[in-house]
Amino acid sequence: MSRRRRLREVFAMPLLIAAASLFGLVAALTGDGLRDVVAWIALAVPVVAVGWAMVARRS
Repeated sequence: MSRRRRLREVFAMPLLIAAASLFGLVAALTGDGLRDVVAWIALAVPVVAVGWAMVARRS
């Protein structure tokens, strides 16, 4: 029987991904130069997470 997960355990990663996306969007809209680089990195987090989940699920 699987153990019961707490609400924090279930929603921790989705909240971190949402926070990174929001941070990236705000950084992209508010500046140029270094902020653009930070925005690209932050907005790549959801894409990397989906790719990792797809690879992990196949294994």
